[in-house]
Amino acid sequence: MKKSVLTRYRVMAYTTGVLLVLLCLSMIAKYGLDISGAADVTRVVAIAHGWLYVVYLVFAFDLGSKAKWPVGKQLWVLLAGTIPTAAFFVERKISHELDGRIAGRTPAVAEA
Repeated sequence: MKKSVLTRYRVMAYTTGVLLVLLCLSMIAKYGLDISGAADVTRVVAIAHGWLYVVYLVFAFDLGSKAKWPVGKQLWVLLAGTIPTAAFFVERKISHELDGRIAGRTPAVAEA
């Protein structure tokens, strides 16, 4: 497996994670704090997260198929983009596991 496959996944995991946290904060500002202008921010962030989550799904599925993950692990990685802050933790575990494989060392097994 090429390092570029892991790098694509990592970039999209962070992007999706940041946008999801921003979406949660903008929803709190819109509904909880009733801040004016928060509705527009929420709309923009929601659209951006939705489209970029689709790209994240493609890259995560590509990574999982090349890494030959079992279905359960693949699903957990795919769903990590829908749980606030989960993408950061899952990305870290996956990167740690696959860095060893890419470098040619014995892979460290990480459970997702």
